[in-house]
Amino acid sequence: MFGLALLLTVGSAIAAKRSWISPPLAVLAPSTVQTASPRSGTLPGHPLGIIDPLMKRPVQSPPPTIKIINSSFSVGSYTPPPGFERYYAGRPLRRARTLRMKVTAYSPDERSCGIWADGVTASNSTVWRNAMQLVAADTSVLPFGTLISIDGYAGSAVVPVLDRGGKIKGHHLDVLFPTHDEAMQWGVHMIDVDIWQYADE
Repeated sequence: MFGLALLLTVGSAIAAKRSWISPPLAVLAPSTVQTASPRSGTLPGHPLGIIDPLMKRPVQSPPPTIKIINSSFSVGSYTPPPGFERYYAGRPLRRARTLRMKVTAYSPDERSCGIWADGVTASNSTVWRNAMQLVAADTSVLPFGTLISIDGYAGSAVVPVLDRGGKIKGHHLDVLFPTHDEAMQWGVHMIDVDIWQYADE
C-alpha cells in the first residue's frame, strides 16, 4: 500500500513539473495560434500555437528588374535643326528678320494704362507673364505671340508680343517695365529689333 502511494505521489510531481514548463495544449488561447504568411516574414507555426524552431522563414521573391528597351537613347543627344540660334520655352529658335523700330516703354499702372490698368493685357494674359518682360505692338505688324529681342531690354532675351495700345501704330513697340520710373528711364530709342521663329516647325 505504501509503495502504491509513493508511486502516485511521484507521478503527480512529474505531471506538476510538466505544467510549470509548458501549459497544456487545451488551455492555449486562440490568439496564440500563428499562421505563416508568404510575405509576413514570421516563423510558420503549428495550428495550436506551437512554433517549430526548425522551420525556416519563407523565401522572399526577388524584386522585379527593370529592362531598358531602347538602349540607344542617351541624354544630350538632341541635335537642333539647321538655323538654330537660341531657345524660348525649351524650343529652338532661328532669326526670321530684323526691323528698324521705334521703341518706347510703359508700366502697368494708371500713369501708363489709365482706366485699363487692371493687370490684364490685350491678349488676355497678365502683366506678370514671362516675369513682366513683354511687349506691346501693332498686331497688324507683329501679331500676339510674336517672339522678338531688343538690345538693352530684358537682357536682350527673347520676349513675346502680348499687348497693344491705341498709340502703338506701325513700326512702334512699347516694352513693359514693372514701375513707371523704370519706364521713364528707358526713354525713346530707334533700334533694330530681331524677329524670331521656331526652328523645329
